[in-house]
Amino acid sequence: MGHASNVTGTLMPVAEVAATTRSAGVPLLVDAAQTAGAYPVDAEAMGIDLLAFTGHKGLLGPQGTGGLYIREGLDPRPLVEGGTGSESAVEYQPRTMPDRYEAGTLNVAGIVGLGAAVDFLLEQGVENVRRHERDLTALALERLSAIPGLEIYGPRDPDRQVAVIAFSLTGRPAAEVAHRLDTGPGIMVRAGLHCSPSAHRTIGTLERGTVRASFGPFNDDSDVDALARALEELAQ
Repeated sequence: MGHASNVTGTLMPVAEVAATTRSAGVPLLVDAAQTAGAYPVDAEAMGIDLLAFTGHKGLLGPQGTGGLYIREGLDPRPLVEGGTGSESAVEYQPRTMPDRYEAGTLNVAGIVGLGAAVDFLLEQGVENVRRHERDLTALALERLSAIPGLEIYGPRDPDRQVAVIAFSLTGRPAAEVAHRLDTGPGIMVRAGLHCSPSAHRTIGTLERGTVRASFGPFNDDSDVDALARALEELAQ
């Protein structure tokens, strides 16, 4: 299951689901692409068996990086195997960790960059990043909710979502809104289905998509104000 939706930002009840899967003897794999680095995640405390994450989102690392946490005692069989260089005389993937799950040449430069980003986040404190992004989300929800013709999808509650807000503007295609925000005030958003057609089917936007705005540790209130002002002008 995903920890948070990349479309609406909705946080999912991972700990509750983990309690159910653990009692049934079913391993739980959690996708933390939207939360790692931006929201506190404790795999052991939450009962997560496997945790997948990407490096280029909340962790602020380079593209093409990521990782998989595997709870001690689990031994998944690799889907693809290849040379590791660590045990060259062996024709199969070695049993040693982490070599067993690292086929081929690693993205060393990317991993070094990810390590530097993680060091920065640890210095800042993930809890502080979450608090900052939560406050920006609260301000954005307040400002955008007051714009006539603008519909917000998802919880509309900064405590129940990460710093992602999906919305649509009556009479304006999502791609047009994104284009005007980009070419006018220079605000970057993403429009369309966000690689998540099932999520859009759930919220009823499969045919038209939405505009998605997101905030990070380097944004501040002025960015929210700029977005709100630009959307107010478009709404008029």
